[in-house]
Amino acid sequence: MGAEDPSRAFSAGPLLGRDFLDVADLDSSELRAVLELAHAIKAGRWAERPLEGRHIAMLFQKPSHRTRVSFEVGIARLGGATTTLTEQDVQIGVRETVADAARVLDRYVDGIVARLRSHDDLLELAGAAEKPVINALTDRSHPCQILADLMTLEEVGGPLAGQHVAYIGDGNNIATSLVEASALMGFRLTLISPPGYEPKPNVLERARRLGSGAATLTVSNDVGALDGANAIYTDVWTSMGQESERATRRKDFARYQVNQALMDNARDAVFLHCLPAHRGEEVTDEVIDGPRSMVFSQAGNRLFAQMALMAELFAR
Repeated sequence: MGAEDPSRAFSAGPLLGRDFLDVADLDSSELRAVLELAHAIKAGRWAERPLEGRHIAMLFQKPSHRTRVSFEVGIARLGGATTTLTEQDVQIGVRETVADAARVLDRYVDGIVARLRSHDDLLELAGAAEKPVINALTDRSHPCQILADLMTLEEVGGPLAGQHVAYIGDGNNIATSLVEASALMGFRLTLISPPGYEPKPNVLERARRLGSGAATLTVSNDVGALDGANAIYTDVWTSMGQESERATRRKDFARYQVNQALMDNARDAVFLHCLPAHRGEEVTDEVIDGPRSMVFSQAGNRLFAQMALMAELFAR
């Protein structure tokens, strides 16, 4: 951990009132501050209530388990209250425009947590809203998940700059946010995907512009390109909204399953997954239930990472 003492009396910092739409919305020092505070909250060294008297709207176009519960519990522990709105409640883009929904919510609440299908809709929502907007997942990125992942990596492997994460799977929203985190925090990242499923070139280029040169980013189609990785990370082969592609994806990703043979090849690496898992597809039961699996620690850390983020955004 760094030299800062997050148990000190908290005061408004540079994130006050800002949106959090991507990992790269923070610089490395801001991301470090969020992680330090998250560790302090988990350890019981910080228990302030910066959301006292405040109300947060939770706008969910997609189903949610970990994200919804961790945000609702975290907001309550920080002293705030929530109103959760599903797609049927708001129907943005159908009953009203994204911008109109944002302007209405601005009149009622102090911030918005949004899980939307389209990242472009999230950008429009944040552009129209005066209150802070937090990305709870879009088709492009999943930054709150990656905050919890970084916490977990530090708990099991120490300083991030000395670590090597191998991500095996689709170059999706998790991959995008991991790429940004690697560039900011200086850990080595290897992205291993079937041909045609790599992260988009603009994602990789943006990360290279973000980075200080400390991180090493490798993109490969070779499932054996683990090269001393201390963490193996995977995600579902077929995300929500891609169900029509499932048969094709199962065929294309068949060689990219994280099974015990792959983990044996990775020696002492821990296993990570953002959940939910499609057991028997991207990962076997033996791995996800095995002694090196950290998936439930990751899930638990969503609470503390998001509490720290909101404390920074809403501090007073």
